[in-house]
Amino acid sequence: MAKGSCAILRGAFSRMSQGASNIERYNFHVNKELRARMKGQRPCIVWFTGLSGAGKSTIMNFVEQKLSQQGVHTYALDGDNLRFGLNRDLGFSDADRVENVRRAGEVARLMLDAGLIVLCAFISPFRADRKIVRDAVGPDEFIEVFVDAPLDACMARDPKGLYAKARQGKVRYVTGIDSPYEAPESPEVHLRSIDAPPSVLADRVVEQLKSAGVFGV
Repeated sequence: MAKGSCAILRGAFSRMSQGASNIERYNFHVNKELRARMKGQRPCIVWFTGLSGAGKSTIMNFVEQKLSQQGVHTYALDGDNLRFGLNRDLGFSDADRVENVRRAGEVARLMLDAGLIVLCAFISPFRADRKIVRDAVGPDEFIEVFVDAPLDACMARDPKGLYAKARQGKVRYVTGIDSPYEAPESPEVHLRSIDAPPSVLADRVVEQLKSAGVFGV
C-alpha cells in the first residue's frame, strides 16, 4: 500500500482507540460455538475481492444459492448494497475505501458470531485492509477469494458504466484507473473469471468450503 494509505490507516485506528475507552465487553452464555452447533456448520468469512466488473457479486450469488440448496446458513454482504445504507456517507477516496472495508469487516464479524457463513463482495483494493479483517477473526475463519479479471475485460463489461465515466472524466477514484488495486498474494481461492462461467467458478468456492470442513462434516 502507498505511504499515504498507511497514514490513513494509522489515523483511523488512532481515532478508533480514542473512541473505545470506558467500555467493557459483555460475554453472553449463548456464543458463536453454540450457534454454530445449532446450525451444523463452522462459521467463516468468505471475502471476494477484485476489480469492479470482475464478477465478484455474480459468483457470490451463485455460491449462496448452491450453499442454500445444501441447507447451509449464509448471509451475503455486497459493497454496493451497503452503500445504500450503512456506508451511504462514504465516497471512493482512499480514506473512504479504508473505512468502507473496516465497517464491512465489523458487520461480517457480527454475523460470524451468529454462526453464519458470511459471503462478502468488496473491491477492497488494499492488502492491509483485507489483512486487518483476516487478523480480527480466527485463523481458519477467513477465506479470501480473488476474482481475477484483466482490466480490459472489466472495462468491456462495465456493468455500471463506471469505467466509461472515468474515461470521460466524470468520476474519480476508480480502482484500476486512477486508484490502485493490490491483488492478493496468496488467496485461498484464485478464480480467473474470463476462463469459466460464474456458476462453474462458484462450484470451486463451494468445494473449497466443503474441503475446509465449513459444512458437510
